[in-house]
Amino acid sequence: MPTARKETSPTPTPRAKDATALLRADHKEVDALFDAFEEAKSNSKKKEIVAQICTALTVHAQIEEEIFYPAFKAAVKDKELIPEATVEHQTLKDLIAQIKDVEPDGEIYNAKVKVLSEYVKHHVKEEQNEIFPKAREASKLDLVELGTQLAQRKAELLAQLV
Repeated sequence: MPTARKETSPTPTPRAKDATALLRADHKEVDALFDAFEEAKSNSKKKEIVAQICTALTVHAQIEEEIFYPAFKAAVKDKELIPEATVEHQTLKDLIAQIKDVEPDGEIYNAKVKVLSEYVKHHVKEEQNEIFPKAREASKLDLVELGTQLAQRKAELLAQLV
């Protein structure tokens, strides 16, 4: 006797990540790029890695600001964490502007990348320890749907940069 097949809805994209998992993966990628920068010896390699860092951070900040932060702020009624994170993003953007498309020229350039790395680590720690847990607790947030939106927008932004 044939078994009845249970109707299932199609899965959104291959194993859609929830929003916090997608953002954590971005954090991990950028952390690895900063490590690679520390190990790089040649200026050309440093410039190549900094370009990747700048692109990754710029796209990451944009998808957070356009999609994740507004959804989080509305669901959690946040008036502190997201405004602070937005100010931190602006500082990151200012540092990115100082190193993006600039020839590595020694100590000051390396120092700016180091400060950017430290600032990103601080920002990531706050997101992962404060914002993400509250996002997971918020019943009004569909983190998988939000993750799908973030992934789609990230792909659009990266495609524009190619």
